[in-house]
Amino acid sequence: MIGDIVTVTVDRPLGSYHPEHPDMYYPVNYGYIKGIMAPDGEEQDAYILGVCEPVKEFTGCVIAVIRRFDDVEEKWVVAPEGVLFTKEEIAEQVRFQEQYFQSEIISG
Repeated sequence: MIGDIVTVTVDRPLGSYHPEHPDMYYPVNYGYIKGIMAPDGEEQDAYILGVCEPVKEFTGCVIAVIRRFDDVEEKWVVAPEGVLFTKEEIAEQVRFQEQYFQSEIISG
């Protein structure tokens, strides 16, 4: 999947708050990829990095996968084509949510 072009439907745009945890602010766009089912039985979740404004949909390249050791979910990291981030940069940008899980970042 790393290197694939996907379209993310954003249900938690940059600047929004989690619907069940109102203290969790989204500093990045976050959503799901229609038609790709994740291990939790829902559509595949994805963080969008490198887009600095709220969007409803975004087509980009999967640059990394965040594999959680204490959850069945994996999160994909999507960025504009040709834009890359180091593992450290990815970790910093998704820490707002990933701080609650033990995980590793796998990149290409």
